[in-house]
Amino acid sequence: MKAVVVIPTYNEADSIGKMVDYLFEKIFPTLKGWTCQILIVDDTSPDGTYKVIEKAQKKYPDLFLSLSKEKSGIGGGYVRGFKYAMEKLNADVVIEFDADFQHPPEDIPVMLTEIEKGADYVLGSRNIPGGSVPKSWGFKRIFLSKFGGGLVARFILFFPWKSFFQITDPTTGLKASRVKGFVDHMDFDHLYSYQFGYKLEFLYQMVQLKAKIKEIPLRFGLRETGESKISAQTPKDILRSAILLRWFDPFTQKILKFGTVGFAGYLVNALTLALFTKLNFPGWGAWGLSTELAIINNFVFNNIWTFRDQQITGLAGLISKFLQFNFTSTGGLVIQVVVGVITDLLIGPQYRQIVLPLTVVFLVLPYNYLMYTLVIWRKKAPSQK
Repeated sequence: MKAVVVIPTYNEADSIGKMVDYLFEKIFPTLKGWTCQILIVDDTSPDGTYKVIEKAQKKYPDLFLSLSKEKSGIGGGYVRGFKYAMEKLNADVVIEFDADFQHPPEDIPVMLTEIEKGADYVLGSRNIPGGSVPKSWGFKRIFLSKFGGGLVARFILFFPWKSFFQITDPTTGLKASRVKGFVDHMDFDHLYSYQFGYKLEFLYQMVQLKAKIKEIPLRFGLRETGESKISAQTPKDILRSAILLRWFDPFTQKILKFGTVGFAGYLVNALTLALFTKLNFPGWGAWGLSTELAIINNFVFNNIWTFRDQQITGLAGLISKFLQFNFTSTGGLVIQVVVGVITDLLIGPQYRQIVLPLTVVFLVLPYNYLMYTLVIWRKKAPSQK
């Protein structure tokens, strides 16, 4: 198995030589069954970082350099590094790592051990027992790390799914990723950010690829030399990336479409209910007929929009599924009729326009979405050949 440690650098001449020596002489010799290489991704640092690497390459044949004349940002550096590691070095695992010893080199064997045990994505976490941040950090940086980059980003990206509880440090920079089936399936060309927001995008894509995730404690060190890659814009960049990822998440988009169609159905329901009430229809008739018209609206627009990727076509299929849709929607109809009749008796029909939206939002919509995804537009299991 081959692991490539990818280290983006910019003005790291004072520390990169020490890190390269430490990894090749202290860490890599302890790893059995692994071929380890280092890839430095430098944007022609003014302090000559790349010159330090070019000199060290004469000593270490497994040290590689990707040099660019333009400053691409830390995310852009990792994109370039991952592509290089896969295409030119045939990496089985890529490791995201810092040049300044803020990431303990001793964590590399720990991460690779977890890969050997079956993990696809190993994250160093500052927020689990054994993990920590420097005591000298001020309140503002600790707050941004723990609350902003940690809790808020996790909440936006993953709540209420399993990953919200499984991943405690989404902005960590220490990661080991399995290439086959994961990194080689990631889209590096359409990221929302090539700065610090890249961390969330890599994480999000690995979660979408159903990677087996394992966190290990990270005792984050204090930078002693070089320039910090964090800027005043970093929190905004992370927040922007998290919001865009969640907004364009396929599930989120489906829920938004479902809600829009549901609101249109509600308008149909409300307007026809008001009409039938004005025409003195009996209570059960007013509620029942207005609900059925809303059901027809929901079937048509969910089929051509919300569940477009599973759209029902053909006259026979449409008739069959519409009847099935009506049958499953009977639950929603029964819910509205029962609630409507009961509230008519308890508080009077003059409150129907208040009862209706509450019934739809809290009872009918959750029931409908469950029926739609499990029955009407249920995804077919992939055929096994």
